[in-house]
Amino acid sequence: MKVLTLVGSLRKESFNRRLAETMQERYQDKFEMEIADIGALPHFDQDEELDPPAVVKEFKQKVLDADAIIIVTPEYNWSVPGVLKNALDWTSRGERVMVGKPVFPLGASMGMAGTLRAQIHLRQILVAPGVSAKVLPPGGNEVLVNFAQQKFEGESGSLTDGSTLEFLDQKVDAFIEFVKEG
Repeated sequence: MKVLTLVGSLRKESFNRRLAETMQERYQDKFEMEIADIGALPHFDQDEELDPPAVVKEFKQKVLDADAIIIVTPEYNWSVPGVLKNALDWTSRGERVMVGKPVFPLGASMGMAGTLRAQIHLRQILVAPGVSAKVLPPGGNEVLVNFAQQKFEGESGSLTDGSTLEFLDQKVDAFIEFVKEG
């Protein structure tokens, strides 16, 4: 299974990037995962939606080629970061490459609520008519890594909290089954 991952934080040492990298390494026997560089995308411009710049075309092709999408997002001002919204806007215009695409939203933050509000907004965006992704249903599938500063350690900055990793393992397995169900 080929998975494209969008990380909503551009900071190199962000907990969300670390979470994505932990998943990339931990689940390499379950799927092939690439982390997209959404920071390279220009601001969405409706004047260019039908003939976007090459970097946008390449990004949209990667989305199209992926069997599934994982979105790892921080929470900025109780919502998703602009860079992530921008990437999703590009996918929803012209060729709509997210339509029907299985998506697993998750995130990490230093606060108690994890990325709860951001994930609620992200789910709203993902089911919008232009995006129309097939989102892993809520109701136990939410991965909200709270108090992240206590759960990522070592030189690699990997997620090391045992109970969080065990929960993540279960939700990744649920996502894989969700993708297989089509």
